[in-house]
Amino acid sequence: MKTITILPKEDILNHWLGHRNLTRRVIEAFPEKELFTFSLGGMRPFAELVKELLAIAAPGLRGIVANSTEGYNHDLPLQTKAELLARWDKDTPIIIELFNQIPDERFHENFNLFGEYAFPIIENIQYFVDNEIHHRGQGYVYLRALGIEPPHFWERQQ
Repeated sequence: MKTITILPKEDILNHWLGHRNLTRRVIEAFPEKELFTFSLGGMRPFAELVKELLAIAAPGLRGIVANSTEGYNHDLPLQTKAELLARWDKDTPIIIELFNQIPDERFHENFNLFGEYAFPIIENIQYFVDNEIHHRGQGYVYLRALGIEPPHFWERQQ
């Protein structure tokens, strides 16, 4: 059976980077205090959700590239909006570099991400993006509850 590529590797990365641009703008939209304290319905504050995203994306790709199944750490010592944004900005070029190190033929290879999630690499990467979209949606709810208009979800480029 012939394999057909529907979405080139660089398009997958650009799609993800568009979501990262938008999530960054959601982080920026939060007032400092509420970023770390505001929550609804028992959900975690948005800063905690962002720390989770930071603990998964670059470290997950690093594990894929190095064939390492080391666990992840959500306990990042980031205490201010500036620190979160600086880490977000630091990780973006790392994500690009690591993503581009994954050979095309590995995308359908099973990989036990963080020693817990055994799926094809492409599905792990799709999880990174899906999880970010999910948590950003929570951030949108928080912003609206705070009376702040969030960025338009379709404007993913800066």
